[in-house]
Amino acid sequence: MGPLGDAIKKALLAALVTFGLSFPIVIFLTRVNLSNQLVLEQRWWLAALFAGAAFIITFAIAILRPAGAERAPLTTVMSTAPPHPIIRELPRVGLVFLIAYPFLVLVATGNAGAVKWIDNFGIQILIYILLAWGLNVIVGFAGLLDLGFVAFYAVGAYSTGLLAKTFGLSFWILLPLAGILAAFWALIVGLPVLRLRGDYIAIVTLAFAEIVRLVLVNWVPVTGGYAGVSGIPAPSIAGYTFTMGPNNIATALGLPPSPLYRLFFLFYLILALVVLCYWVTTRLRTLPVGRAWEAMREDEIACRSLGISIAKTKLSAMAAGAFFGGLGGAFFASRQGFISPESFVFMESAVLVAIVVLGGLGNMMGVAIAAVVMIGGTELLRELTVLKRIFGQDFDPTQYRMLLFGLAMVMIMVWRPKGLIASREPSVRLGTEPPPRTGPVTVPAE
Repeated sequence: MGPLGDAIKKALLAALVTFGLSFPIVIFLTRVNLSNQLVLEQRWWLAALFAGAAFIITFAIAILRPAGAERAPLTTVMSTAPPHPIIRELPRVGLVFLIAYPFLVLVATGNAGAVKWIDNFGIQILIYILLAWGLNVIVGFAGLLDLGFVAFYAVGAYSTGLLAKTFGLSFWILLPLAGILAAFWALIVGLPVLRLRGDYIAIVTLAFAEIVRLVLVNWVPVTGGYAGVSGIPAPSIAGYTFTMGPNNIATALGLPPSPLYRLFFLFYLILALVVLCYWVTTRLRTLPVGRAWEAMREDEIACRSLGISIAKTKLSAMAAGAFFGGLGGAFFASRQGFISPESFVFMESAVLVAIVVLGGLGNMMGVAIAAVVMIGGTELLRELTVLKRIFGQDFDPTQYRMLLFGLAMVMIMVWRPKGLIASREPSVRLGTEPPPRTGPVTVPAE
């Protein structure tokens, strides 16, 4: 069988597997009719469409890259070559774009469109970038698989909401306090995992996240249970808030009322937190503690033989990452004004882990790009009205978000096993050897 026959065989197998996976999820759809009866609808055509797409993509890949083609070997040693100039300048270019982003959106879409693009896209993506960078410290730098990072996110949010409502503390006091409390609980959960590695750390952190969620659900007198905590005060400056009310800062300055003031303030606040996270983590990488994280990630036994304390290294990595998770939770609580356990389920941790893996473990720019693609892509799915014209007005593309996540993970693992940006700039560069001496050598007299 020639190359064409092999390509057709692979494409048919991929189409068959896709059709089989689509059978229970895509084909059958339940609806409630006007008589309040559950009706089962069958959508064989949609499964056939997915199978056809799998056939075409697999066939094209098999033709363009035959099975006998040589592939470049995967290198396990991190390259010490300087990063590409585009990668090196990406943080500066991204920061300039983010500073101008609200004004660009306002000019392009007007007041009504700017509310959606700043809130649903800008602020939401920046929150996930902050959380993903915090998780990147634990997973990417230290090599500890944490599946319960959402617990630190919840600790920061609930500590902010409860302390603000109970004691009336200011947001600017609660913001660092939420990070400190999240780091404290990271130390508590880190103690049992000092002797664990790999999957066992993932199980412990996953259990901790589930414990936190159950406490939030069942400790009703304090957390409110499923009802959550409402009426969380919004951030204010010198007693003036950006929400509509008597102490509105726009009214005090004589400006016309608009929801854009609040969105601009929240956008630049979360942007400042993201910049702070980037600056702190990049500086930590160059310190002895950051180099200890990377050494432990590469080989824990060799790390012990060099006299590095594994216990302190693990705890410091978990505390540093959880601190930024707590900051994200504090901002989320103040932005929403309402929090509930439904916002801190395991799926949030899974999304964050997927962002870190897709972006590239230990690469902050890659993680940021992955967050933009995954979170921004999810929001863009809501705006694709063309899909409703094809599949019907009742078609909700966001229901297939996890399928797209899985597809993206598979494609990245096949074509980019180390993530979108696989290269990491070393935290320390060794200097070049000095040039050989060419002048006369003086021999001291005996």
